Amino acid sequence: MAAQFGELAPAFILPGQTGQEVRLADFKDKVVYLDFWASWCSPCRQSFPWMTAMQDKYGAQGLQVIAINLDAKVEDARKFILEHPARFLIALDTRADMAVAYKVTGMPTSLLIMPGGKVILRHVGFRNEDKASIESGIRQALAHR
Repeated sequence: MAAQFGELAPAFILPGQTGQEVRLADFKDKVVYLDFWASWCSPCRQSFPWMTAMQDKYGAQGLQVIAINLDAKVEDARKFILEHPARFLIALDTRADMAVAYKVTGMPTSLLIMPGGKVILRHVGFRNEDKASIESGIRQALAHR
């Protein structure tokens, strides 16, 4: 399964940063902004505050941000999170199984997933000029969920 535009997102169950399990299926009625990141990723330092802002702004309307960390060492992810706090779900994929399933080609890679699991947006990288178009996609997805 590739998780490209128009396809179903592969299901996952991963450990969360605080010990809970993070399951994509738990958010089947929400619009999910799924982000793959790593502690060494420079653009991820910019995307974390933006993802927190999106979760805060649109969470009550049905958005759930989930960020999947791909570091082999959980300690690297935890250090990053201490420096760049997040108010969204963080899952840990130390073997990068989901990166393979989602065909992640760069950091960060993000997908917007509609209720029911269909991928409607796929984006690689994170630049300031990307924010408005991604947020527009989030707003449109929430309006059509």
